[in-house]
Amino acid sequence: MTATTDSISAAVLGATGYVGGELLRLIAAHPQIRLGAAVSGSRGGDRIGAAFPHLAAAYDEAEFTVPGQWAETLEPGSNVALFSAAPHGASAALVANAMEQAAARNLKLRVVDCSADFRYADAEQYRDVYGSAHAAPSLLDNFHCAVPEHSASPGAGRAAEHIGHPGCFATAVLLAAVPLVRSGLSSGPLFVNGITGSTGSGRSAQPGTHHPERHSNLYAYKPLQHRHVPEIVQLIKDACNARVAINFVPHSGPFARGIYVTLQASLVSGTRAEDVRRAFVDDYAGAAFVRLVDGAPKLKDVVASNWCHIGIRCENDSVVVMSAIDNLVKGAAGGALQWMNRLWSLPETSGLLAPAPAWT
Repeated sequence: MTATTDSISAAVLGATGYVGGELLRLIAAHPQIRLGAAVSGSRGGDRIGAAFPHLAAAYDEAEFTVPGQWAETLEPGSNVALFSAAPHGASAALVANAMEQAAARNLKLRVVDCSADFRYADAEQYRDVYGSAHAAPSLLDNFHCAVPEHSASPGAGRAAEHIGHPGCFATAVLLAAVPLVRSGLSSGPLFVNGITGSTGSGRSAQPGTHHPERHSNLYAYKPLQHRHVPEIVQLIKDACNARVAINFVPHSGPFARGIYVTLQASLVSGTRAEDVRRAFVDDYAGAAFVRLVDGAPKLKDVVASNWCHIGIRCENDSVVVMSAIDNLVKGAAGGALQWMNRLWSLPETSGLLAPAPAWT
């Protein structure tokens, strides 16, 4: 989407949250992108290693920068990969301000936002789902939302300088659903159960993520009412030019990282198991981070990686598709870095191929 460059500085907004920390971890190992500014409104001047001790060796004496000063740390004319890990509702204003600062210093900027603020092309859609006005509606036309694996799909091919990354639940569901719908083997409805780890709720303690509440526990929340459903429906339509009904029941799991999705649907009469598998093989033939596995995928095989593992089971005219991802990596920071590689015409896998730890 842009000319290849040898020197790219990363700026991370909201750098002290879980997604921000994952972005810093991935950037530390990236061969072409280096950290220029870790931006925090609450911890400006603190060392990165104080907030993330596991990153102290990677960033040594580096400190967080306050929002109004990050651009001043970069040379005018620099190439900048701006990531926003700020919360929903706060990110759009921060991104708009950052873009103004970048323009004032003639920075060549590409943005990937991990919040929900740039997932909808229309400000009215955003308000309907999130209940508040969009903070930067004039920027929406400059953003495109899709998982990287579906970005060349019908309706999703327009060029964009900036990306709104889909949510972590949406990522796991889309990777399981789109080949079924796009191939015409199922027209829905899709029945989806998803279980997420506690890091999906953010770094600030909440009653539902408090350890004594979550440990050794499993429970559904917001059944059939989760706010990611309109996003999933829209992105399936963008990828497949078809609108399907999604019946989604999310669950809180007793683990920190990962999402495990089980999708069930009816198939067109006479569909064979090999037809379904072929649809997934064809859709993801060029996908660097999607792997079809025999049997059921396992969460521990993908945690701390950018992989999505997919398993398929067909019986008569029914199908089950199982999708496992790490919510903080493939569902947020890793998917964002994958997109940023594309925006700067870098190899899509750059900084994302380090082996993940086993036995987490």
